[in-house]
Amino acid sequence: MSALTKTFVTTVAKPQQLDSIGLHDSKRANFLQEVIEGLEDGILILNQTGEVVHANASAHRLCCQFNQGNFNQNFLPPVIWNVCESLLSNEYFFSDKLIILSDEILVDKSNVFRVRVRLLDLDGFEIPCLLVTIENQYESLKSLAITEVKKFDLTPREAEIWFLYRSNYSYKEIATKLYITINTVKKHMKNIHTKRQTSLVVE
Repeated sequence: MSALTKTFVTTVAKPQQLDSIGLHDSKRANFLQEVIEGLEDGILILNQTGEVVHANASAHRLCCQFNQGNFNQNFLPPVIWNVCESLLSNEYFFSDKLIILSDEILVDKSNVFRVRVRLLDLDGFEIPCLLVTIENQYESLKSLAITEVKKFDLTPREAEIWFLYRSNYSYKEIATKLYITINTVKKHMKNIHTKRQTSLVVE
């Protein structure tokens, strides 16, 4: 079961016009298409009635997950459409600014997704569209933890513990998951924090 948590609103500067950066060039358009399809984050472009104009491979996979295995090209998971509707219903409050509305979708402890929605008013489109990005928070934390494991020169066991800690597991949950005592977790965490401090001093 998916649930929404923590809604945030961000305003950002207006982007460059497409004409000014030459995106009408077909080679560049093909390149951008390949980049979008290769992204780990899900990218959805919707019209204002919720119909999917485009979904990259990651968005398709994630929408299937949110819909428990089903993804019809024109059926958007309600949990995502709720964020879109929030933006559309508050659009007139920020009509002179570019707004990004973000929220989290909690599937379970290791499946937390950040959804960001903004209006796209582009040349060639008769009406503005919605750009939706879906970021897997767990995978982002995992990537960060892998970088930190190398940076702090952690042992394999410290790396396991650090990854779980960065994924918001409590000491008790880490101990249970790794079949070790809480005191062992505390000992490893103390060593990890010492290595982190040493790394910060060296920098």
